[in-house]
Amino acid sequence: MFTANLVIEKAYQFSRFDSANPLSTCSAHPIFLDEQNWLTCEHYVQAKTLRSARHASKVVALPSGEKANAYGQAWFRGKIADFKVTAPILMKRALYTKVQMYDEVREALFATEDRLIIETSQYDYFWGIGRDQRGLNHIGKAWMDIRQKLLGD
Repeated sequence: MFTANLVIEKAYQFSRFDSANPLSTCSAHPIFLDEQNWLTCEHYVQAKTLRSARHASKVVALPSGEKANAYGQAWFRGKIADFKVTAPILMKRALYTKVQMYDEVREALFATEDRLIIETSQYDYFWGIGRDQRGLNHIGKAWMDIRQKLLGD
């Protein structure tokens, strides 16, 4: 018999592609990081994880985080060798920069209180929880780490 997972049911759930949500990696909150302006956090992470500098420079000019993600996900463009280790670090840096720059983002993060934060993509088991809710949820973990750091400061 199935039982409800109350922790996930009570969690703050969001999509990283919901540009209206301040906690989204694609929201309209430009950041300045590594001596460069980035339209979204998604632009930053996609550009920094592509192996080719030529491909990375194209990401910067894309009009939205969704398009930056789609461009960076194409298998033939190639990711850096240590993507699985480096990408979560880059994402946390981008999100931390974003929360430092925008009060709206900080307020949205604090509004999650002490709840679990999950990125609800059914198909992304790396950044989100995936269809079976066993994904790594790297974006949610990054937001929870940032929240804990800010509340400790």
